[in-house]
Amino acid sequence: MSTLTATAEEPRTTPARPAYRVTGRRVLASEWAKLWSLRSTWITLGLGLLFLVAFGLIAASRYKSEIGSAHMDPDFAASTAVSLSLFGTNFAQLALGVLGVLVTAGEYSTGMIRSTLAAVPRRLPVLWSKAAVFGLVALVVGTLGAFVAFGFGSGIVSGTPAAMSLSHAGVLRSLLGAGLYLGLVGVIGAALGALLRSVAGGISVLVAALMLIPGLISLLPSSWQNDISPYLPSNAGESMFALTHDSTALSPGAGLLVFVCWTALALGGAAYRLARTDA
Repeated sequence: MSTLTATAEEPRTTPARPAYRVTGRRVLASEWAKLWSLRSTWITLGLGLLFLVAFGLIAASRYKSEIGSAHMDPDFAASTAVSLSLFGTNFAQLALGVLGVLVTAGEYSTGMIRSTLAAVPRRLPVLWSKAAVFGLVALVVGTLGAFVAFGFGSGIVSGTPAAMSLSHAGVLRSLLGAGLYLGLVGVIGAALGALLRSVAGGISVLVAALMLIPGLISLLPSSWQNDISPYLPSNAGESMFALTHDSTALSPGAGLLVFVCWTALALGGAAYRLARTDA
């Protein structure tokens, strides 16, 4: 009887389960894996790189063919190898910005965001990780495209008044500034996707902020334009990588500060909605 009692009173052991913790590194790793698992990532990043390089080469080739001709536009004649090579930045920003919207808003459209937030209940690390991962990818793609476009473009315009090399003052800063600008555009796109939770809405606001609003500002009186225009996202971003600046444009440092403020504003709005409302 005592033997049976002792056997019955022995505690049952259950197999130890591994302890999993949600850490910042693991959240970053999961967002990295999700980003590269999508076919749209490869396609859109390829388009962004193609736009940046191809339009830069087209602009440089056109300059080379028209140099010295009487019908050449005076503004175009004053171009440099840097401005010609970075001509495709406006097109690349759309591709990278749209992909940033898809990175966040795409999960809301498919319902996958519920699983993501169930795995990371604190929520905000998801937003920071998405923005950091895609911002880094957009930065690398933008910087690579800027240097490739300049490498080929400077070769095309060699021997013309626009010819420049990396050793010229401001060239390296302009190329790095273009890459940084495109990286921040990607972060803004991701923030707009999380804020609006709609692919169409995020893309619409992105296009309006970067392309439509600057055109509408030109309808205002010139005195207003000079006060407002330099602080618009696209104009402030352009100041980051422009080789020369006129009296109405911001300096590269001021342009970077203004554009970072716009980025922080978009991320702040996205963080507020993510923390306050249900998925």
